Amino acid sequence: TRHSSQNRGLVRYIRRHRHTTPFEMVELKFHCAMPMFVARQLILHRTVSVNEYSGRYSLMPLLFYTPDYEDFAVQSASNRQGREGESASREVYEEAVRRWAEVRRHSSDAYGWMVEEDVARELARIDLPLSTYTQWYWKIDLHNLLHFLMLRMDSHAQTEIRQYATVIGDEIVARWVPFVWEAFRDYRLNAMRLSGPETELMRL
Repeated sequence: TRHSSQNRGLVRYIRRHRHTTPFEMVELKFHCAMPMFVARQLILHRTVSVNEYSGRYSLMPLLFYTPDYEDFAVQSASNRQGREGESASREVYEEAVRRWAEVRRHSSDAYGWMVEEDVARELARIDLPLSTYTQWYWKIDLHNLLHFLMLRMDSHAQTEIRQYATVIGDEIVARWVPFVWEAFRDYRLNAMRLSGPETELMRL
C-alpha cells in the first residue's frame, strides 16, 4: 500500500508539472478497425507509427459505416467543420441511407468485377467510398497518446473519432495505467488553463 501510494504521488507530480520523458518511454500498440474518414483524422497525429492493411496485396473487406439516426445532423451554423447538436429529419436520414446503399452497391459491384477480371487490386479499389473500413496497427508512446486523447475526447471533436478516443481512454488506458489516467483527468482533461490576461484578472 505504501509503495502504491508513493507511485501515485510521483505520477501525479510529474503529470502536474508536465514532465514528459517518463511517459515517452512507454509505448502502446493498438489494432484498430475504422472507416477511412476516421482513419484520416487519426493519421494527422504524426507522432505515431502506422502499418495499415494494404488493398494492394489483400482484398478489401467491403464493410461500410452508417451513422445512427441520433448522430445524423445538419451542418452547424457556427462551426464550419462540424454538425449541429440536434438530428436532421427522419425523412432526410432515410433518404441518405438509401443513397449511401446505392453508392456502396455500385462501388462494391465495380470492385468485385475488376477483381474477377484480374485488374490490379491497387486500381480496383480506387473508387471505394470513405465509409469503407480499413484497419491498422497503431503504435504511440503514452505521452503523445494522452495528447491525442486531450484533443479527440473533446466535445468539439467529430463524433466518430470521439467514440474511438473514449474507448481507448476510459476502457484501455484507465485500466492499464490507472494512476496516470487519474492524474491526466485531474490536471489536463478536466482542468482549465488561463491566459496571462485571465490570470491577472483573477489576481485582481
